[in-house]
Amino acid sequence: MEAVLPIMSQFPEIETCVECSAKHLRNISELFYYAQKAVLHPTAPLYDPETKQLRPKCAQALTRIFRLSDQDLDNCLSDEELNAFQKSCFGHPLAPQALEDVKRVVCKNVPGGVQDDRLTLDGFLFLNTLFIQRGRHETTWAILRRFGYSDMLELTTDYLFPPLHVPAGCSTELNHLGYQFVQQVFEKHDQDGDGALSLEELQNLFSVFPVAPWGPELPHTVRTDSGRLPLHGYLCQWTLVTYLDVQHCLEYLGYLGYPSLCEQESQAQAITVTREKRLDQEKGQTQRNVLMCKVVGAQGVGKSSFLQAFLGHSLGHQDTRPFSQGSPVYAIDTVQVNGQEKYLILCEVGTDSLLATSPDAACDVACLMFDGSDPTSFLYCASVYKRHYMDGQTPCLFVSSKADLPEGVSPPGLSPAEFCRRHRLPAPALFSCEGPALPNTDIFTRLATMAVFPHLAHTELHPTSWLRGMLVAVGAAVAAVLSFSLYRVLVKS
Repeated sequence: MEAVLPIMSQFPEIETCVECSAKHLRNISELFYYAQKAVLHPTAPLYDPETKQLRPKCAQALTRIFRLSDQDLDNCLSDEELNAFQKSCFGHPLAPQALEDVKRVVCKNVPGGVQDDRLTLDGFLFLNTLFIQRGRHETTWAILRRFGYSDMLELTTDYLFPPLHVPAGCSTELNHLGYQFVQQVFEKHDQDGDGALSLEELQNLFSVFPVAPWGPELPHTVRTDSGRLPLHGYLCQWTLVTYLDVQHCLEYLGYLGYPSLCEQESQAQAITVTREKRLDQEKGQTQRNVLMCKVVGAQGVGKSSFLQAFLGHSLGHQDTRPFSQGSPVYAIDTVQVNGQEKYLILCEVGTDSLLATSPDAACDVACLMFDGSDPTSFLYCASVYKRHYMDGQTPCLFVSSKADLPEGVSPPGLSPAEFCRRHRLPAPALFSCEGPALPNTDIFTRLATMAVFPHLAHTELHPTSWLRGMLVAVGAAVAAVLSFSLYRVLVKS
């Protein structure tokens, strides 16, 4: 040992030296214990023995964990938050006396480590440094691995992207666990309690992400309030991300610490995979809470204004800045269908992309838009309908935009109304977002109702028209029975 000690002093990366003997069975179990510990819980990634400080990546990871555990954002961990953290990482809370002993040690060694009887970030980092210095670095590793970190102190792929099978024809939605968690995150960062996140509060929420997950397109996608993001728009954005790219949703939930804070196996517990669309069409209605509507039309017919009207913006209050070419534009909001709240996603699609060789025309309902003052634009919609939707089961609604302008002269051939009648489609709906008043939302409810009840696509699908149609059919059947009965009575007499 005398020969080894100088070497250990010269090379601080040597963690342990054990004097053992296989012949005399001396310290054999200790040898394997320390060898296993050096592999499973290495010190080198966590601690710099020369500076006697945590390495930067370790301090960064522990800082993120501290922020996730700080539920009231006061930059301190209260006794309740410490116990929740302890239970999440180690399965049981700290005893009251142990909690006081921890804070006493921090107070003794770190100025400002405890404030108002609560543990600060400096105190939290000191505790983990102390664990490592005393040879208990497995405690720090248990914390890091519970929050998804690898031996390289990076979030693992298995943590950020847990397995989730989504069969063809199915969609993904947040379930009640997912909505409950993201709402708790919203309430945590809404520091002024005004029901909306300011730009500063939103940046604070994004501080645990490597890059901000949502960009400047947010005001054009969900309802906002004077530059702030209300809870309704916030939940709509989460719903949109889950539907369009569930892998990104799983990643975002991982950065927010969903498995650790909710004591779940993975973020997949917050996702519901819907049944196949084919089964919905066979049963005549869908159980999905998120519906996709493709808004198709030639350039200049008013598709972007239609999407912005869905968010409550009249034409005079819409942002006319062009979006990047080639990227789809979305808008999402909630609508009521027979007393149930549904999320409706509008996706703006140009006719050129749908007339391409391999387009993605799949949706729950198609909105084929043409300019009522320029009937030639209807020809594009008719071509798309014949190519993608005529032989399918997707309900379609033709929409005549710019209804406030004089109707144009139809070219030779079928008029839009005659085309819809021949193909057993609802008559074209009129729409305009001109004027200072808020746009009429009935057309969006109509589209959502068509998506929920696709088998009624060839009837007048106002929210209650299908019920009216059933009543007419029942009335006709009753009248026929009564007429036949009266005929028999007259014959007998």
